[in-house]
Amino acid sequence: MPRSSDPSIDPSIDPLVTQQRETFSDGARAGLPVVLGYLGIGVAAGVVERAAGLSYAEVLLLSMVLYAGSAQFVLTSMVALASPLSAIVLTVFFVNVRHLLLSAALAPYLRALPAWKNGLLGLQLTDETFVVAASRFALHRPASAAWMAGLNLAAYASWAAANLAGAVFSAQFAGSAATTRVLGFALPCMFAGLLVLQLKARPRMRTGLIVAALSAVLAVAVQSVRPGPWAVILATLLGATLGLGLERWTSVPKSSR
Repeated sequence: MPRSSDPSIDPSIDPLVTQQRETFSDGARAGLPVVLGYLGIGVAAGVVERAAGLSYAEVLLLSMVLYAGSAQFVLTSMVALASPLSAIVLTVFFVNVRHLLLSAALAPYLRALPAWKNGLLGLQLTDETFVVAASRFALHRPASAAWMAGLNLAAYASWAAANLAGAVFSAQFAGSAATTRVLGFALPCMFAGLLVLQLKARPRMRTGLIVAALSAVLAVAVQSVRPGPWAVILATLLGATLGLGLERWTSVPKSSR
């Protein structure tokens, strides 16, 4: 792969990463797996939010301002329980604090962009769009904000539309817990698809498979001993740490081990 002559490219990231100009529509097409996943889980979120007593306008506003699936489910349940506002704000903050790490991971690839563009792109970053963007940026450093904007806006628009659709058709799902469970199954299916795409883009697929399998085993083990959402967080941190260690160990020449 030829080296780029663009002086803005930081060779400390990856000297072989090429710079490629891609359009807004390219980013929107790259986000198609995310869009399809959001349609299912977004409808489920709209149904739950409407059942909690939120109006159609409140459901749409929540999806556009908060724009976070897990945080919206948490917020909706806390609103239904009449939790204090301070507790809701703190809980949503801690649920979404991981986005600071996601943004920091992509920041080196976007440092050539103006600060206001980086701010707008970071505001619409989600777990799923991060996976798509990180896989693409590992091979092609973005030459502009157009591709990332297309990815973000495609996911953002589909999420808001799916939330509103779920609220509108919530009466059709009322009393059907099985239906909402089926809709909720779209989220893990989407993550499984994104995992396959990310593994295909990596030169060392075996390391990725080991990390994914170990993280799944850890999450199930911890969840069976002490159920709670923090089990997934713990498994993610341990899996990521193991993956970093394996990457560094396998990249060291055998003669120097």
